Amino acid sequence: MTNHKGLKVFGIILAVIVLFFATVNILPPKKSVEKNPFIVEKGALPMIAAHRGGGDNNPENTLLAFREAVKTIGVDIIESDLYLTKDGYLVYNHDSYIDETCNVNGDISLAEVKALCKNKENRHYIEDMTLAELQQYNFGYYFENEAGERIYKDAADFAEKGLQIATVDALFEEFYESHPELLFIVEIKDGGDRGFEAVELLAKTLDEYPVYKERIVVGTFHDEIEAELKTSYPALLRGAPTGTAAKFIITQYLGVNLFDGTDFSCLQIPMSYDLGIEIPLDKKTLVRRAHRRNIAVQYWTINDADEMRALIEMGVDCIMTDDPILLKQVLEEFK
Repeated sequence: MTNHKGLKVFGIILAVIVLFFATVNILPPKKSVEKNPFIVEKGALPMIAAHRGGGDNNPENTLLAFREAVKTIGVDIIESDLYLTKDGYLVYNHDSYIDETCNVNGDISLAEVKALCKNKENRHYIEDMTLAELQQYNFGYYFENEAGERIYKDAADFAEKGLQIATVDALFEEFYESHPELLFIVEIKDGGDRGFEAVELLAKTLDEYPVYKERIVVGTFHDEIEAELKTSYPALLRGAPTGTAAKFIITQYLGVNLFDGTDFSCLQIPMSYDLGIEIPLDKKTLVRRAHRRNIAVQYWTINDADEMRALIEMGVDCIMTDDPILLKQVLEEFK
């Protein structure tokens, strides 16, 4: 009799657990954001995001690269990182220093530059330079075309070609009239007081380009900058920081997404995490659950055609790539 009663209690508990998980997965979760321009319509092909402006096709993070990506290739999104200069300008660059993309060290090879920069004291950091100083250099200096030729190395007219370092306001101005539909993914790379200043400057710049204010998603790896974005600039769409993204993914895999209180608009992730063991993230269920929250799913940095095809078939919203020409060719197959 005692065993029978114990089994009955166990059965009730098990039924409650099953009912609980069924309920949290049936009830529609609260939307993370109401309007999200980074989500594609159901059945539509993913957007093309030019990572660093498409660094495989043109000199990364230059106006030349951004122009080619938008006007020639026809990308949907420009992705890049933002740093604050010494005199308070926001510029696009992947690293905190400029040595590996321009001729700041004179006529030496890229291999010599990388060897030189192993000593951090030899690096030329953006935060230590004014915009005028940065604009002296040719940011197409080390770019190689498909034939391995450094086609911009000796460009005396590099400024006219758009090979100077690019500022955030120059990029917005470049496309505001001709491409108001353009989307932007940016990451604030500075932390602390410089990060706060960078966020404030970005917000003020966007005030001058109000259409883009609703077409940009801002990310950061710094907790204090994430908090600042959330509290002082709630109208700006935010990407998920690494910790927040991991928490979201775990709740989705455990099937308790109803209790996830995230309010970011874009989940920006690689195809897997390496945590000693490889954790795959290219799961259709993850995309589906994110979409229930009105969260866009964007994968980086995808430069392989087969990986692109796999993500397209998953129904992702965006693929970030250094090679938007290749991604466009792959997308044409699906059309």
